[in-house]
Amino acid sequence: MTDAIHHLIEQYGLIVVFLGCIAEGESAAILGGFFAHQHVFVLWQAFLAAAIGAFVGDTFFFILGRSFADHPFVVKLKGRPGFSHAYRLVSTHPDIFVLTNRFIYGLRLIGGIAAGLSGIAVTRFVILNVISSMVWAGLFTTIGYVFGLGAERIVGQALARHERLLIALAIGLAAAVLAWFTAHTIAKKERSKET
Repeated sequence: MTDAIHHLIEQYGLIVVFLGCIAEGESAAILGGFFAHQHVFVLWQAFLAAAIGAFVGDTFFFILGRSFADHPFVVKLKGRPGFSHAYRLVSTHPDIFVLTNRFIYGLRLIGGIAAGLSGIAVTRFVILNVISSMVWAGLFTTIGYVFGLGAERIVGQALARHERLLIALAIGLAAAVLAWFTAHTIAKKERSKET
């Protein structure tokens, strides 16, 4: 069973990292780095999958905001907590906002929409988004890689494949719980500001 799972990760893991990084993907980028340390992927491949996924996701939401402002999905996202804050930030500090939006968990999707609705030029957004995506991917795949090094030292060199998968699952779960908690806290603060 674990051999089959390991084979699936080898075959499709980079695609999963790419798809996971399109939206809120810290856990996908961290797992990419972890599996690179475990020699399932090559580190540059995990980095590239995460960076391209981040770029595609942010650009997609930017285009949604720019070209489909009246679409029900965009209107719904504009109603989410934090949108007015994101729009205010992108309007006053567009460069800083685009460079840092990917690092602000919970505001990433609405941040892309807000950037699309703002007056920022497409070329400027794309250049800043490339820089942001590369820095973000480098940071989180490195965290996964370093965590893999730490896990190997703690558990030992004899880390079996199924133990690697369990550790990767624990990393993904911990990252998802931390991300959910952070987003929940930010949303709660935003709701209290609006009332």
